[in-house]
Amino acid sequence: MQKQYKYILILVLGFIANGLNAQVNEVNNFQSFTVRGSVIEQDTRKPIPNVNIQVNGGGYTTTNTFGEFRVEARKGDELTIRHKDFETVYYTIESNERILVEVEPYEKSNFISKKSKKLQEPKFNWFIDSAEVYLKKDAKKSIQFIADALELSDSKKENSEAYEVLGDIYMFWKQYDLAVSNYQISIENKTVNSTKLKLAKAYTQNANYQESIVLYNNIRERDLSNYQRIIRFEGLGDTYRIIKDFDKSVEAYNNGLKLAKRFSITTKIIDLNSKIAETLNNKGDIVKAEGYFNESLNLAKTQNKKRAIEEQIKVADLKNKANNYSDEIKLRKQALESIEDIEKDSVFDNESPLTPQKQNYKIGSAYAQQNDYGNAIEFLEESIEEATDKKDLVVQKDATRKLSEVYKTTGDFNKALEAYQAYVEVVDKLVIKREQEISQAARFEKELSNKQNRITSLESDRELSESKYLLSTEQSKRQRVIIYSLIGGLFLLALVAFLMFKFIREQRLANNLLALKSLRSQMNPHFIFNALNSVNSFIASNDERTANKYLTDFSKLMRAVLENSEEDFIPLEKEIELLQLYSQLEHFRFQDKFDYKIEIDEKIKVEDFVIPPMLLQPYIENAVWHGLRYKRDKGLLKIIISQEKKDEIKITIIDNGIGRKKSKALKTNNQKKQNSKGMGNIKKRVAILNDMYKDKVDVSVGDFQDEEDTGTKVVVTLKKD
Repeated sequence: MQKQYKYILILVLGFIANGLNAQVNEVNNFQSFTVRGSVIEQDTRKPIPNVNIQVNGGGYTTTNTFGEFRVEARKGDELTIRHKDFETVYYTIESNERILVEVEPYEKSNFISKKSKKLQEPKFNWFIDSAEVYLKKDAKKSIQFIADALELSDSKKENSEAYEVLGDIYMFWKQYDLAVSNYQISIENKTVNSTKLKLAKAYTQNANYQESIVLYNNIRERDLSNYQRIIRFEGLGDTYRIIKDFDKSVEAYNNGLKLAKRFSITTKIIDLNSKIAETLNNKGDIVKAEGYFNESLNLAKTQNKKRAIEEQIKVADLKNKANNYSDEIKLRKQALESIEDIEKDSVFDNESPLTPQKQNYKIGSAYAQQNDYGNAIEFLEESIEEATDKKDLVVQKDATRKLSEVYKTTGDFNKALEAYQAYVEVVDKLVIKREQEISQAARFEKELSNKQNRITSLESDRELSESKYLLSTEQSKRQRVIIYSLIGGLFLLALVAFLMFKFIREQRLANNLLALKSLRSQMNPHFIFNALNSVNSFIASNDERTANKYLTDFSKLMRAVLENSEEDFIPLEKEIELLQLYSQLEHFRFQDKFDYKIEIDEKIKVEDFVIPPMLLQPYIENAVWHGLRYKRDKGLLKIIISQEKKDEIKITIIDNGIGRKKSKALKTNNQKKQNSKGMGNIKKRVAILNDMYKDKVDVSVGDFQDEEDTGTKVVVTLKKD
């Protein structure tokens, strides 16, 4: 946002309707949910991007181009909204309501009422929020709200949001195949990472395990928030655990655990420790599992009682598997006492592992394993009584059967028979109940399918209408002429573009060849001039024999140089011969200044490589004339040809001369100009050759050592054809 003046902030909660306010507050305190919101300017209604949105539990995001944001939170978390143009705002999350933040110039009215804002709220958002409120209470009504929202939708973004919420509804009601379909449609309309994570989870629940793993792995980690990265690893671990790939499951959970610890997200630290423990337990590694369970239990005690009890019961289950019935009984009795405390404020359905009847049954079973039949009977009878009161037929059935077995073991056959008869009666009731549930589930699934079919038909009708419109317009004669003209024009344009591209490429190649020829013609006179100077110095010192030999070797070198001057590349074998000859010529003149070595790796097949002619000579010349010549003691020039990779070799030219910095200080202005021109020519040649032959040559120059005479190291990398 480019405006520089101060903004004040107005926070408006987009409640749905007066009749829904009470229901919003019933969101589970311990379950995270997605809070949606947006930040806009009040006067222009323009969205404000890049507003910092942070939850004290660890979630962080920013508003997008449309001023919208989504963040994972729980009831009671504090939301912090920061931006450079308005004061920081803190807001306590009460439920998954839609939050609207409006800002306006300070000279305008400071606030607008919730009532007036409610009238301005778009109807689409009203239906989406209504669907979310009824999501866990009335699936049919919630789906109907989505259908109404889709009828008002006028963008792909709104379609994506509607189908995402529809997927959430089906996920909660365990219609996983429908959840998968709707999440896919949501992503087709607009790709959102949070929806991808939901789709991956839906795949797992729908037994599409490989699809889930592929999707989790294909979500780029750098595009996710810290919390989403943890969720991704947790989801991968869940999927691997279901397919019994316990090693990969533990690895994924551990990756998530590291992130949770790094960002201090305590709830996820507990969850992941617990899941790692359960996976290790399934794997049979009970000792390690106990360590993770203890860590999750200790952390859970710092959170809330319910979470602590859940972890305590998991540890008790672990003790049972390890046949440590004494510790199991102790933990379950402690859990029972805690359950009695929180039952005053919470209600547990019969599916929950925290029900007293389940714990009494497991304590009774543990006593039976220890042959303590008196205590076993007491707790089993207590379990049966609790289960009867709460109509928990499953626990009642298990506890009654176990009680019959205990009586039989103790020799009290009358009571054993009585308990067994009670067990048979409970089984009959349970069978009837299951049949009713199956019938109800089938009816419920049929109703949801009908609702989904209606939504699908709405989408189909919309697509059909668009198709009819396109078909009618295509039948228009004028439009056909325009289309054909455009196609013809595009074809001609493509042809012209192709011909221009071909001409430019050929012209560029010709220019490159001309430039290479020009650079080579500039290089050779410089080399010849320096060589003739060397001959002249020998003649001046009356050393005719040495001058004769030098001139003979020089003529050989010149013939080879002239033969290769028209070639872009020559065999590496020839270049090595040229280097040997040139180094020998320079050594004739400066025998007291340096020695030289040429080392070639025996593994290298030099006949397989080619190199631009005279590419290396200027670097050797620089090493001798500007580095080794001024060295106080005798120096060394090394040329090393090595191979590290199959398709490339490295040619390293090393001298321990005075180095580039000192050499530069000693040069005259004319010498600086000549050296700069020589090196510049080499760089231009390499650039042109790489452009023509796809990065065949690479050159790097640096200091050789950290001593007073730093020397110079040139590395030329040469790739095979």
